[in-house]
Amino acid sequence: MNAFSRRGACPALSAPMQTGDGLLVRLNPVAGAPSFEGLTPKLLIELADSAQRHGNGIMEVTARGSLQIRGLTAETAALLAAEVDALGIAVRTGVPVETSPLAGIDPREIADPRPLAERVRVAVEDAGLTQRLGPKVSVVVDGGGQLTMDAVTADVRLKAVRADNDIVWSVSVAGDGRNAKVLATVDADAARDIAVATLRMVAEKGREAHARDLSERQLVSLAGWHSVAPPSVLPDISPTRGEIAHSCSASPISNAETAQHTSAFARTTPPAGQPISPPVGEMSGRTEGGASRKPIGLFPLAGDTFALGIALPYGSMPADKLIALTQSALTLGTTEIRLAPGRALLFLGQPQSANHRLQQAAAALGFVTSHTDPRTRIAACPGTPACASGRIATRDIAETIAAENADILDFTLHISGCAKGCAHPGPAALTIVGDENGAGLVVNATAKALPAGYRPGYDAARGFGRVAAVIRSARFQDETAAACLTRLGPAAIAETYQQAQTKKRK
Repeated sequence: MNAFSRRGACPALSAPMQTGDGLLVRLNPVAGAPSFEGLTPKLLIELADSAQRHGNGIMEVTARGSLQIRGLTAETAALLAAEVDALGIAVRTGVPVETSPLAGIDPREIADPRPLAERVRVAVEDAGLTQRLGPKVSVVVDGGGQLTMDAVTADVRLKAVRADNDIVWSVSVAGDGRNAKVLATVDADAARDIAVATLRMVAEKGREAHARDLSERQLVSLAGWHSVAPPSVLPDISPTRGEIAHSCSASPISNAETAQHTSAFARTTPPAGQPISPPVGEMSGRTEGGASRKPIGLFPLAGDTFALGIALPYGSMPADKLIALTQSALTLGTTEIRLAPGRALLFLGQPQSANHRLQQAAAALGFVTSHTDPRTRIAACPGTPACASGRIATRDIAETIAAENADILDFTLHISGCAKGCAHPGPAALTIVGDENGAGLVVNATAKALPAGYRPGYDAARGFGRVAAVIRSARFQDETAAACLTRLGPAAIAETYQQAQTKKRK
């Protein structure tokens, strides 16, 4: 714990969190100009300059599309907050109610989610829930389109769905677009009410609670709720106080699927009738959170204009490089920059002819400009020497693996400096995690799991290269690397990871 913010909380501008490289603050800009929902290039340059002067010069865009500034002290964090205020950058407060970065301007979205999102924000505030909910409780309102919010986890999800000639909202809880539990499909009024009722249930359980902690009985009651009563007069909901009455119909709550995995180290013919790829899970090779498109590349908007998505490698970049890219964008006519879930920035307003030049400038600076870039499949925290909690040089390991093994990275590889797993809290196909024993390898689990094998931290990339070589030789034609990993099994993968070190000793 520290004097500023406990670990696990959201390190807002007013409540920085102590990390291994100093204090960290997280900003969620919601407006940087009267008519924009993002930042003007000049404001982003000013913000990056402030981060460079007051922090350690490292800026990050998170998986949820927040901006982080690292390496602050108590004194400089206060100075940064004052400068953000002076720049007139409006930042999000209260319970996060998140929408796509292209919300309202995407010609392919089913519905503009912003009006419903604003109604949910007001209802949550009116119900007095802001102070009763934990800092990581969130709501997603997804209008569909080119950049969905499928990969973002949330306590409550409202997603636009077409129904005949009408638009309704699918309400689900506790998960991302792939695994959240579906409760009901209702109109906007009922969707708002179910969202607020869910958050009231969560609040009744305390500030550490999330929607995943709700009982089956509570979920069934939510699934049957179709009232349009104002949220301010909804009854308190808890297991010991009157729950919302529910209909007699069965709840459409979905059950989590499970997949059976088999192990076979040698190249063999798959059993007849059995699919090569497992149906679900990280090791299926499917993208995390469903099939949502990565926020990289060109996204057509109205009037023959485009938004250009450019990602930060591993979500992190020195402030001076961010300034250089933004200055290039300003020169090329960019008028607005939006943060995007998936550790990216969206550049808007520049003429179509400028997009290729902006991509070239970004690539030269080391940014990610293609959705096929292998770095998009690797989640890596700062590690050593940036973070005092880190035990391995995560970014160096990641760069080596990405450069040497792009052909087999069709799954998520997590490289974590310690067992906290900050860069990728959920399970990954493979996780390299640093601890007192070196660089451990965890298979199809989180960084907190017990590693199946170890090797020295400086040699972790070599161990992964050995695993990659076995995948190349063992996988079937048209089989994904992720499916091949599943077939090989954790024991064989761990043995392979350690083999290179054993041979080196000889």
